[in-house]
Order: sequence, then C-alpha cells, then structure tokens
Amino acid sequence: MDAGKIALVQSGTEAGRSDLSRCSPASAAEKPADMPKITVIDYGDQHYHEMEAKDVSECFAFKNKPTVTWINIDGLHQVDVLEKLGNCYGIHPLVLEDILTDQRPKIEDYDDYIFIVLKMLYYEENGDDELGDSKIDMDQVSIILGPNFIISFKEKEVDVFNPLRERLRTAKGKIRKQGADYLAYSMIDSIVDHYFVIMEKLGDRFEDLEDAVVSNPEPGILPTIYNLKRDMLFLRKSVWPLREAISRMQRTDSPLITETTKIYLRDVYDHTIQVIENIETFRDMSASLLETYLSSLSNKLNEVIKLLTIISTIFIPLTFLAGLYGMNFRFMPELESQWGYPAVLILMLLVVVIMMAYFRKKEWI
Repeated sequence: MDAGKIALVQSGTEAGRSDLSRCSPASAAEKPADMPKITVIDYGDQHYHEMEAKDVSECFAFKNKPTVTWINIDGLHQVDVLEKLGNCYGIHPLVLEDILTDQRPKIEDYDDYIFIVLKMLYYEENGDDELGDSKIDMDQVSIILGPNFIISFKEKEVDVFNPLRERLRTAKGKIRKQGADYLAYSMIDSIVDHYFVIMEKLGDRFEDLEDAVVSNPEPGILPTIYNLKRDMLFLRKSVWPLREAISRMQRTDSPLITETTKIYLRDVYDHTIQVIENIETFRDMSASLLETYLSSLSNKLNEVIKLLTIISTIFIPLTFLAGLYGMNFRFMPELESQWGYPAVLILMLLVVVIMMAYFRKKEWI
C-alpha cells in the first residue's frame, strides 16, 4: 500500500470518530485545479433536480432529504474529495481504499449502506480494415447504496448511464417512483446490458476471422487471434465474479433492498449467466480459430510442397535422359544419327505426358 492510501485510511479512521459538523460547506477547501467532475441528480415522483457541483461540499445538503439522490464522481484524482464525502456519509475508510484500487466485482453489506464494485467495459476499434487491431477497455465503477442515496465513482467520464439519466429526466417508466435500491439495480442492469453489445461486436469479429482463416490464412491473422484470446481472458476475469456478487445481493437480508427490487435483480442474474455462457463459447471459438489457422497454414504449406515434389518428380527422368546423352563417349550410335536429337526430345515429351496422366489419375493434381 503506498503512502497516499495509508494517509487516506488514517485520515478516514480519525474522521469516522468525528460528528456530522464536518459536513458543513463552510469547512470545505477551495476547489483544486484538477477537481473531478461531480454531478448530482435529486429526484422523486413529482420532483427532479440535476446539477454539476463545483465542490464536494455542495453534495452534503442532500444527505437527509427524503428524495433519492444520485451523486456521481468522474475522476479519482483528489483523495481529499473522497475523504470529505466519506466523512459526511459515514463511509468506512477501507471502502474508500477499495474505490481507489483495482478490485474484482463484489458486493459488501455494511448495514447502513451496501458497497458494490462492477466493471464497465468498452469495445475500442482501431484500424481501417475489418481485421484491424481492437481491444476491450475497462473502467471500475464503485457504487455505494444508502437508504435514500447512491454514490458512484468512476475514473472516466464516458459511461453507459446516459440512457438511465435520460429516463430520470423524462420520468419514463417507474424509476422515479422507486427508491435508491431500484436505481442501483438500473445501474447494474445498464452495465450488464452493455456486455451484450460487446458480445455482438466480438461475434461479428469472430465470423470475419473464421472466413479469413479458411480462405486466406495470412501470417498477420495470428496476432489478431492471440489478441482475441487475451480479450476473452480479460472478459472472463471481469464478468465471472459478477454472478456471485448479484446472487449475494439477491439473498441479502438488508432492509436497503426491497423484495420488489430482488425480483429485478433475478433478471440481471439471468443476463449475467447468459453473458458468461457467451464468453465461454467465444473462448472455445478462439481456441478453435487458432487450430483452424494452424491447420490451414499446414495445408497451404503441403500444397506448395506437393507442387514442388511433382515438378521435381517430372524432371528426374528428364535429367536422367539429358545426363545419359550428355556423356562424351566416342562410340555412341545415337550421336551419329540424323534424327537422334528430335527423337530424344520426343521421348522426353512422352515421359512428361505419361507422368502427368498418371498423377491426374491418382488425383494428385
């Protein structure tokens, strides 16, 4: 653990013993130059308010409101921002440390709130051709679910929550009639549904690679296959623990998650299983692609060797005849014959024709 994280744990521990007076905006420091982007959405059945906070202290006023508040922080550059937010909302310092470090998907129940870690995945395409280089990028999303609030942390501003925000703005569906647990479900569902977009793009990429491997197994395809195998391992590591986390969230006895929301979580669990099955299928396909590529490359090499072997076999008797009549013995009757040269040429041609006919009969050519 580096010095910054140790300082965070120590300061968070000391702050945990202080009272809520530290939530006062008057105690907030001036905004640093590299302050993360903080957005706040406060909503109810008949109420909606959205703002971008210039300082984390502006979020403190929403703590005790009866409405549902979603605080989203993009960028984890300032540790003091997490400290202030943790002090106000009573977040354990170990949770703040997990937010700053790379964690596997998990769910932890802290009685007053539930801590959720997810992996938000992006598919980035590079290159102009269909077999161009591409990769799957990842951003860790940390979610703190409280009685009437959601606090989410991300490193990048790009996310898959924009449709969810639009639903909140337009009051589509029943999201604004539900509590914070339904918002947490909607965020998890958005992330899991985006996995299917990645699965679809990977499926198209596998189809293109299969056609290329069978028709024209160029050496440049091999790095692409290995990149896909690497992506499959990355996906499996990012998604596989999510099944256990959502299952635990379904079975929790925490009052923060209602029975109605658990029914929706069951649907997300089924989607997660489907994503995992797709990943396992793609892993098998990537291994099959490598075997097909090596087999196609071997067949292509065998065709070249067969052609060279046929050419060499045809020239063996021709070389024998040329060598035979190239000897400089004095008493060779054919050397004095007027038709000796054309006769030898005709003999060579007959040998070639007979051998080609034999090879074709054997279906070697």
